[in-house]
Amino acid sequence: MDTFTLVHVLISLAGIASGFVALGGWLAGRHLPGWRSIFLVTTVATSVTGFFFPFHGVTPGIAVGGLSLGVLAVAIFALRVKRAAGGWETVFLVAAVTALYFNAFVLVAQLFQHTPALKALAPTQSEPPFAVAQLLVLAVFVTLGVAAVRRMRAVRPA
Repeated sequence: MDTFTLVHVLISLAGIASGFVALGGWLAGRHLPGWRSIFLVTTVATSVTGFFFPFHGVTPGIAVGGLSLGVLAVAIFALRVKRAAGGWETVFLVAAVTALYFNAFVLVAQLFQHTPALKALAPTQSEPPFAVAQLLVLAVFVTLGVAAVRRMRAVRPA
């Protein structure tokens, strides 16, 4: 299980890193197809591998993984089937940024669970420092997502 956990974490970090590169492209008005593909593949792999950990009942991680796979399905449909044409580009961007946010949400939760200083601030993750951190992450992603959609609309050919 230790090796599997390491592989899962590395895939997750690759998804987050490639997602930020792709997001940077969207903020610059470019799609960066290679980075976008790496992001989508690694983020799907992150969510899928998360279901292979032993669990009893529905956990927050299982719920986020399920939600992530749902928005990734929408993103992939918008990109591969609808070719991100017209309004489907916005659908793709919103779904992709949402999937990246879910990865960041889990990363923050894991940091609070495994970093001694953060765990001391929020040992059960129901304390205000955890909530504030997650609200800040959400605010950043909403802001970046809106900016990406606006930028891509601005550079879209008429």
